[in-house]
Amino acid sequence: MKEKNSGKYIRIGTTLYKIVRRPLMSGDFIEERQVWNCETLRQDHSKDFLSQIEKFDGFCSVPDHLNYQHCIGTFLNQYEPIPCQLAEGDCPIILEFLEHIFGEQLEMGLDYLQLLYLKPLQWLPIILLLSKDRGTGKTTFLNFLKAVFGEKYDFQYQRGFSQSVQFRLGAQTGLTN
Repeated sequence: MKEKNSGKYIRIGTTLYKIVRRPLMSGDFIEERQVWNCETLRQDHSKDFLSQIEKFDGFCSVPDHLNYQHCIGTFLNQYEPIPCQLAEGDCPIILEFLEHIFGEQLEMGLDYLQLLYLKPLQWLPIILLLSKDRGTGKTTFLNFLKAVFGEKYDFQYQRGFSQSVQFRLGAQTGLTN
């Protein structure tokens, strides 16, 4: 019989990992794999606990939002499932919001979102939302994408880029401040 904590460990090849939830400054947690010592595991659990841990031959990364598989053959899929499953039906509030964000380019925006969901391997341009005005929906749109795609989506604010990167980018593109 498996101990209740056996899901907190996995073995990939010959390396043992403990699955931990590391706290973030935001108050959220991020799940991580930390290399773990077999002897420490034996000290913390019963003798035969190690034999009950899920084993994989290696890692793989196979993105698929429609038919997600945690394990492919004997390999652990590092691509995590999205946090929500989309369903057919009317979504007037979301459509109204997307129309506010994309305006006349609503069809392009819907195509973009559909490609993100249906074809996660497709290379797509980065959406850049620029406005000096507040209350335009920029952050709400980013939160919407984060709610649908989870950790696969991240926010990059201008303050996160160094001045030298901004200057070089401007110089390369011919843009100036």
